[in-house]
Amino acid sequence: MTANPRRTPPPSKAAPTLPLQGKLILVSRARSQASALSSGLRELGAEVLEIPFIEIRPPRSYNPLDNSLQRIRECDWLILTSVNGVGALWQRVQKLGITPAHFRHLKIAAIGPATKKAIEQHGLHVDLVPEQYVAESVVRSLLSKVRGQCVLLVRARVARDVIPRELRKAGAKVVDVVEAYETVVPKSSQQKLAKILKDGSRIPDVITFTSSSTARNFSLLFQSIRNRQPRSQHFAQTRSFAKTKFASIGPVTSATLRELGFRADIEARDYTIPGLIAAIVAASRH
Repeated sequence: MTANPRRTPPPSKAAPTLPLQGKLILVSRARSQASALSSGLRELGAEVLEIPFIEIRPPRSYNPLDNSLQRIRECDWLILTSVNGVGALWQRVQKLGITPAHFRHLKIAAIGPATKKAIEQHGLHVDLVPEQYVAESVVRSLLSKVRGQCVLLVRARVARDVIPRELRKAGAKVVDVVEAYETVVPKSSQQKLAKILKDGSRIPDVITFTSSSTARNFSLLFQSIRNRQPRSQHFAQTRSFAKTKFASIGPVTSATLRELGFRADIEARDYTIPGLIAAIVAASRH
């Protein structure tokens, strides 16, 4: 009986390279919100460095928000422009003993899918999500709907005035703007960013910016670090990010970066966290 010839095993296939393998990406979201972006990037092979450029804090006073919530039956529209706004609003709703029934007459607008999802988790129906997740698109979607109406806009302390200004022009009877939270520069982030600049070996390939607030606060942090250093080192610090790509979640954040003297190398087409991740992946292929 003839022995079977020994078969040569097929060559082993190399493990596929993940699209962001070898990339160091700085995630600048508030620590409480960084997980979705960070985990999405890590799944694609990136090494993630979390340095929050914003910290979410309660407003200086809840009185304006509480007063508006206690008069919520007088309103026709409620506009929420962030997940943070939804969370802050609902904390006060529970504190004041207001029930979802108080909101049933309202039409609710959410600036994007993440905000919509956060609202729906509290049992409320969202009537409107604009085509693009920016204030200008919210306005376009509401222009023909608010004449003679009372509108409650819940937002951060520092925000653009596009929505209230344009809705008043469109004939809204009342546009009540209340602060639900404020964003500040985290104290610990300056030391972390300064360490990166000093070391030089851990300069990120990409820095993410998920709002105009993250862009403004990055500028404040960077300038504060520069002001603490001898003038002779300023040029070297400016050059530190020369090869770093600045990734923006959308056109408003990109415009803020440019106004501050920075680049917007990458811009998401879909103004969401998954859209931002997709834009970073697309840019890494070039």
